[in-house]
Amino acid sequence: QVQLVESGGGLVQAGGSLRLSCAASGRIFTYAMGWFRQAPGKEREFVATISWTGGSVHYADFVKGRFTISKDNAKNTGYLQMNSLKPEDTAVYYCAAVKDGGLGYLTQRNDYDSWGQGTQVTVSS
Repeated sequence: QVQLVESGGGLVQAGGSLRLSCAASGRIFTYAMGWFRQAPGKEREFVATISWTGGSVHYADFVKGRFTISKDNAKNTGYLQMNSLKPEDTAVYYCAAVKDGGLGYLTQRNDYDSWGQGTQVTVSS
């Protein structure tokens, strides 16, 4: 497992952009990474995932075309670029990681064994 720390959240107007970062305590080049979010009163939901190779990504339908997941192995950091933000994107965003992760898309919470503490994203209308 690795320790994960998110940053980059904040308040933004609808249509704006934010880039979330997820700094890992160790090397992540063999780790798949994912982003989830949780709005008040709702379950934590999958947002995006990237394979350990970085060559495969998958998104929830509600962010396709707006969000981009990536990771920089040299910096041991994962990213979530969020564009065209909507008020319904308001939530606490969590990054997650798991070593290797296999070949499939990791879209479930229990696919991951390392989690960050979350960063708040608020989109005003």
